[in-house]
Amino acid sequence: MLVIDLHYWPTPNGHKITLFLEEAGLPYRLVPVNIAKGAQFEPDFLAIAPNNRMPAIVDHAPADGGAPQSVFESGAILLYLAGKTGQFMPADPRGRVTVTEWLMWQMGGLGPMLGQNHHFNRYAPEKIPYAIDRYVRETSRLYGVLNKQLEGRPFIAGDYSIADMACYPWIVPHEVQGQTLSDYPHLQRWFDAIAARPATIAAYARGKEISNNEIADDEARKILFGQGTR
Repeated sequence: MLVIDLHYWPTPNGHKITLFLEEAGLPYRLVPVNIAKGAQFEPDFLAIAPNNRMPAIVDHAPADGGAPQSVFESGAILLYLAGKTGQFMPADPRGRVTVTEWLMWQMGGLGPMLGQNHHFNRYAPEKIPYAIDRYVRETSRLYGVLNKQLEGRPFIAGDYSIADMACYPWIVPHEVQGQTLSDYPHLQRWFDAIAARPATIAAYARGKEISNNEIADDEARKILFGQGTR
């Protein structure tokens, strides 16, 4: 029986959730949300993700035994799945605080800043040197923060957790972001270890079944970057 419907497109935020589901061995079904064609604005999707951003999930077997539970926002989904399965979140209170801190760091800093890096480096119709320099520099700073945290630790909070799952997909496109991983040796060691995990390989293979996530034309760019609603 399929327990989780994952409304998904192979972006860093989408990959966070397939990483968890593959690691946990939860049965799930991918429901493609083609963000380049405006599927995120469809009423059925907005009913579970009112911010018109993927990913979102629908859990058909919630812990309370009630009606299916929908969850939007990738960080909230990771917390929900960790609570559901009892996996990838420490049991001790201090460990939980550390994982939550770094999850929020990713949600509030790493993701948004690297997203701006991607936009101005790859997708903006006009190359704006000030913006590119600003976000490349901020990306470098954030890489440095993560590199320091990983010194002496195998993973961000010690054991592999949802904090690692949240951060890793944003480091995958490091070359596009103007970064060289060898400049951050602890980060590179961590990155290589996660990349080699069987669940990571499986999660990224699922994404390739859906799309290579290239933005093919001006209409797709308009949908992604020019409209807040539809």
